[in-house]
Amino acid sequence: MTKKADIGVTGLAVMGRNLARNLARRGHTVALHNRSETRTRELVEQFGDEGDFVPTSSAREFVDALERPRKLVVMVKAGDPTDAVIEEFAPLLDEGDVIVDAGNAHFADTRRREAALRERGLHFVGTGVSGGEEGALHGPSIMPGGSAESYESLGPLLESISAHVDGEPCAAHIGPDGAGHFVKMVHNGIEYSDMQLIAESFDLLRGALGYEPAQIADVFRTWNTGRLESYLIEITAEVLGHTDAATGKPFVDVVADQAEQKGTGRWTVQIGLDLGEPITGIAEATFARSLSGHADLRSAARGLAGPTRAPLSGSDAERFADDVEQALYASKVVAYAQGFNQILAGGAEYGWDIDLGRVASIWRGGCIIRARFLDDIRAAYAAEPGLPTLLTSGGFRKAVEDAQDSWRSVVQTAVRLGIPTPGFSTALAYYDALRAERLPAALVQGQRDFFGAHTYRRVDSGGVFHTEWAADGRPEHPA
Repeated sequence: MTKKADIGVTGLAVMGRNLARNLARRGHTVALHNRSETRTRELVEQFGDEGDFVPTSSAREFVDALERPRKLVVMVKAGDPTDAVIEEFAPLLDEGDVIVDAGNAHFADTRRREAALRERGLHFVGTGVSGGEEGALHGPSIMPGGSAESYESLGPLLESISAHVDGEPCAAHIGPDGAGHFVKMVHNGIEYSDMQLIAESFDLLRGALGYEPAQIADVFRTWNTGRLESYLIEITAEVLGHTDAATGKPFVDVVADQAEQKGTGRWTVQIGLDLGEPITGIAEATFARSLSGHADLRSAARGLAGPTRAPLSGSDAERFADDVEQALYASKVVAYAQGFNQILAGGAEYGWDIDLGRVASIWRGGCIIRARFLDDIRAAYAAEPGLPTLLTSGGFRKAVEDAQDSWRSVVQTAVRLGIPTPGFSTALAYYDALRAERLPAALVQGQRDFFGAHTYRRVDSGGVFHTEWAADGRPEHPA
C-alpha cells in the first residue's frame, strides 16, 4: 500500500518548491501537484533524494495521496488564481480537511475564503510566510491564521520547518480567519519603513560626508555588530560593498534609482487609514518608492532651487556617522511602534486577540525584518502586555531619549543640505506629536465647525458644541 503523505503542496514555482523541499528535509512525506506536470517531475528528479515525495498528476490523485485530515498548501499567485485553485480542490475534500494559503493574499480575501469554506466544513488557514525563497527552504517565519482546531494538526508541521531562535520555533497561531495574513501585511509595511530608513542613512553618509559606497559598507558592518544588528543591515553592507563586474563601478551606482513594490506596503497604508492608525513611517516609505518611479516628473523638477550638497568638515563630520546611527535606531523604534499599534488596532476591529510579544518572537528569525532588537520588543510586551506604545517602554524610552540631540541634528543637517529624509523626518514629527501637551488639531476642529458645522468638544465641559459663526456675538451652544 502506498504511503500517505503528511501534507501536500500545489503550485511548485520557487516558493512552493522550496517549501516542499523544506518539509521533506524535516522528515515529512510530501505530496506534490502542479498545473504543469513538468515542474513536479523536475522537483523529484533534482531533489528526490532530500526526502519522501509523492508526485501526482491530477487534483484527485493529489487529494487521495494525503493522510486524513488532509492538509494541502496552496502556493499560487494571489487573487483570482488562488480562488480558482480553492474551487478546484474544495469539492474533493472532506469535513475537517485543511487548505493552507501560504501566498501573499490580502487579509480581506482570506476572511472571505475562510468564512465560505467553514460553511462547507473545511478549515482555511491564511498563512503569512516571510523569508523569501531562501527562508522557504531553510526556515521562514510563519504566521498562520484560521481556527485553533486547524492549528492542532497543522502547527507541528509548520513549527518543524520554521526558523528557530533560542530553541523556539518562529511559527505560532496568530488568530482567527485573516489574522495571519494581516500580521504578514504589517510585517511587510514595517519592512518598507526599515528599508527606507536604511537607504536614507546611506544617502546622508554619502551626501553629508562624501563617503563612497565601500566606506559606507564598512560603517554598516560596524553597526551590524551592535544594537542595529539585523538581516537588512547585513545585506545593506553586502550590496554597498559590491562592485559591478561590467563597469568596475560600485554596484549601487549602476542600479536605476527607481524602487518597485508588489503592493503589500500600499495595503498596509490603506488599512492604516481605514483603522485611523497613523503609520506615518510606512506611508512615507511607500510614497518614497512611488516618487522614485516618477522619472519624467523628477527630470522636469531637477533644476528647482535648493541647496547643494557640501560635505561636512571638522568636528561636525567626526560625529555625524554616530549621529546617523542614533537617528536610525530611534526612527526604527518609531516604525516598529507604529506597526505593532496597527496590529493591535486590527485585532480590535476584527475580533482577533493577537499576542504582540509572540509576534515579535516569531519575527526574530527567518523573516526579512529579523533583528536583535525584536527580542527587546518581545520582552517589552511580556513585561507590560497592555503597553500603549514601544516608545514608553523603559529600554526603548531611554534609547530614544539618549538619541534626541543626534536625531534632531541629523534632520536639521539633511534640511540644510537638501537631502530628502522623509523617513527620519516623519518619525521625529510623530514622536514630537505624541509627546506634545496640545496639538494644533484644536484649530483644525474650529475650522471644521466654521465651514461645515461639524461641532467640537471643549476642555472645560462635557458635550458637543457648535458656534453660530455668522451671528452677532457668535454664541456657542450644545449641538
